[in-house]
Amino acid sequence: MSKLGFLVRLEAKPEGAEAVGQLLRDAVELARAEDGTVSWYSFQESPTVFGVFDTFDDEEGREAHLNGRIADALREIAPTLLAATPEIKRTTILAIK
Repeated sequence: MSKLGFLVRLEAKPEGAEAVGQLLRDAVELARAEDGTVSWYSFQESPTVFGVFDTFDDEEGREAHLNGRIADALREIAPTLLAATPEIKRTTILAIK
């Protein structure tokens, strides 16, 4: 069972929402290439609010993801497309079905 995770909330500027959504749709391929990332989900809460939830078996996988290509892409677009700094929460998985 995966034990660790990240819950990330991203708020896009209205004019950047489509680009943020597309980045998250495309990022699944980057997540698939990460050995330490067990599961990776991107979602949309509202027209400008997006999120990511991902899981890892260990801290090494979680840290590798935090310093990986998806995080780099988000850091690159943040100044122009995001309305606020992303909220990144470390989680511990209690149960999985």
